[in-house]
Amino acid sequence: MDVRIGVTDSRRELELELADDTDREELKAKIGAALSASDEVLWLTDGKGRDVGVPAAKLAYIEIGSADGRSIGFGG
Repeated sequence: MDVRIGVTDSRRELELELADDTDREELKAKIGAALSASDEVLWLTDGKGRDVGVPAAKLAYIEIGSADGRSIGFGG
C-alpha cells in the first residue's frame, strides 16, 4: 500500500510503500489518533521494516493508495 505524506514547511512529500497486508481501516484509525493530539508522532513502518515518524503538528495531508496503483514513467 502506498502512502504519501505532505509535511508543512517542506516542498517535498514523504512516500512510503507499506506492506501489502496493511489494514487500510487500521491505518486510518492510527492517523486519526495522531491527528487528534498535535503533540503526537505518527509512526509508520514501511515494507522493508524501516520506521518513519512525523510529528502530527507538521502533517499537511496524507494520501493512501493501493499497492497495485498507477505506474509512473515509461514502464509497461
